[in-house]
Parts: sequence; C-alpha cells; structure tokens
Amino acid sequence: MPQSPTYNPALSGNPQSATARAYPNGNPALGYNPAGARNTDSAVPLHPTEAVVHDYTCDGPAPGNLAFRWTYGSNIAAKNRDPRVQVVQYNEDTYVLRQNVCVHWEAPFTYLLFGNKGALLIDSGATANADHYPLRQTVDAIVTRWSQARGRKHVPLTVALTSGEDIAQNQGLVQFAGRPDTTIVPRPLAAMKGFYGLAGSWPSGIGAIDLGDRVIEVIPTPGAHKDGVTFYDPYCDFLFTGDLLFPGKINISNDGDFVASLERLQAYAASKPVKWILGGHIEMMFVPGKYYARFATYKPYERLLEMEPSLIDEAVTYAREVKGKDMMLIRPDFVLFNGVSPDQRTQVWPEGVPNINAPRPF
Repeated sequence: MPQSPTYNPALSGNPQSATARAYPNGNPALGYNPAGARNTDSAVPLHPTEAVVHDYTCDGPAPGNLAFRWTYGSNIAAKNRDPRVQVVQYNEDTYVLRQNVCVHWEAPFTYLLFGNKGALLIDSGATANADHYPLRQTVDAIVTRWSQARGRKHVPLTVALTSGEDIAQNQGLVQFAGRPDTTIVPRPLAAMKGFYGLAGSWPSGIGAIDLGDRVIEVIPTPGAHKDGVTFYDPYCDFLFTGDLLFPGKINISNDGDFVASLERLQAYAASKPVKWILGGHIEMMFVPGKYYARFATYKPYERLLEMEPSLIDEAVTYAREVKGKDMMLIRPDFVLFNGVSPDQRTQVWPEGVPNINAPRPF
C-alpha cells in the first residue's frame, strides 16, 4: 500500500508530534519529578539549559537494581582480563564500585553518592597505584557524565572512609590528593571526630555530610577498628557499614566497643527505614557458613553483597556470646573472630546452620 507523502501528526499516535518537537527522553519543560511522582529521574532534559535539581524527598527507598553478578577473579590472577574497577549504577545518583579481586584479594567495595550540591565517595580501596587500580580515573569519568547530564560545571567531591586505619579501604586515598573541588576527611581519629562535629560526643553522637538535599548521616561504630563509622543514606535507605558488619570474616579488635556499636546501630536502625546493609567486602559463599580463605583470587560462589537489616539483631546476639572469649563463631552470613587469627579453623559446626559444601570450582 503506498504511503502518503504528507505527515499527519494527529495520526502519529504521539501528541508531542503536533508541536513539531520530539522529546525522546522526556519533555524538558516539565519538572524533574512530575507532580505525584517520587523516586524517579524520568524527565532529565536532553539538553539542560540550567542545573537540574532533583527532589530527594521520598516515601520509601529510592528504586535501584543490584541484580547482577560481580566479577569473581581467576585462578591465575596475572591472566585475569576483567575491569580493574567494576562499576554498577544502582540508580541515577548512586553507584557501587568494586576492586578486581585479582588486583587485591579483599576486593573491597566503594560507593559513590550524588546530591544537588556535591558527591560523596565512601572508602577508597586497597591499592594506591592508579595503574593497577584506576579509582580516581573511574570516579572522574562518572562525575563528568553525571554533571553533563544535569547541566553542572562543578561537582564538589568528599572522600570519606569507614575506617582510616583499614588498609583495605584507605590505600586509594592518595589518588585524590590535589584533586580540584575535593575534600578528604582526615584519617587521624581526633581530626576525623572534629570534621564530623563529634569531638565531644564520640561515640554516641551523629554526624552529617550534606550533599545538597541528600544528607548522609555518620554513626560512630568502633569495634572492628577504633575509628570505625557507618554511613546512612536516607534516600536509598542504605547502611554502609564497612568492616563492622559484612558477609565475611569479621575481625573484632575491641569486643566491648564492637558489642556497643552493634547495639547503637540496632537502635538506630529501629528508628530509621533500612532497606539493606552494604559492607566493605564479600568473603562468604552462597552456602551457609562457608567462606573463602585469605588471599583467594578466584571466588565463583560468592554470597550476595546486600544484607537484610534483621542481621543486625543476629550480630548483636552472637557478638555478646563471643565477648570476653578468644574464639571464632560461624553464622550463615558472617563469621566472628575475637582474639584469634583470621586463619583460625574449627571442627565444631554450629547447631542450626546447614552444613552444605559448595560445588567444586570448575
């Protein structure tokens, strides 16, 4: 059937066509969040003429997606060809980054959050050499793309650590020295307390980092490290706990502080909506209670990164049990080591934890 040479907007099925203007990514004349919409970046202008402002006020956690598999390394690390930094965009303003396990066996996670006035990088990985671990280059690329999409020329960056003494999370900090528009939270404990306004209220106080309508709260949580902190994001409802609570081997440095910090976190989580706990590493397998040995660079059967908030209650219960004892204690989603080597083994399998062997690696 021959087509008519005359285009009729009324018959096109696209009401915007009648204006002779097409908006494939949303109408730039509309608000960033249309009336009645929440938790969406559905109308980012294709060519913004001014800085786009996002409404971070929302009911419930902002949507996002972590439904994928992390790269899991190689038996021969030198032959691994995966990206040195794996980047996953959880949503438009939240990124999860992971260091390649063949670059450093702990494969730490870092988190990049954006607000209307700045960005926050939580933790900096385990490798200082930018040739092996190009964290700053990766963060710069994300910031550039994000700022271009939102019509911004400058995005100030704050780099903060869940622990300044944790060598698996502080080594990449040197890559950001001298970076323009960048604030690095001091590593020494006294200076860090002063930065967050916690000098007189540590460890019971709450600090804050304002990214512009997205205020990240800072909760002192020493125990795994004397300077440990946890970050809470009220937009995604995430707790970033670093080494305090993660799916792996938790090494307790001060069991009194550890129990007290978990109890404070338990009370805090009871007063705030928490969707997930996101720690600094994954060391557990997907079968209950089984974990990878230190220095392993091939981890094909890892557990998920995200942890349910109910695991705080479980952690409190078993942290109290190991307090004052030199022992390890296996739970399905984490293992506690108090006063013993992280290479400690036990022949006693805990009651209530299924004893299942993972498939043999292929």
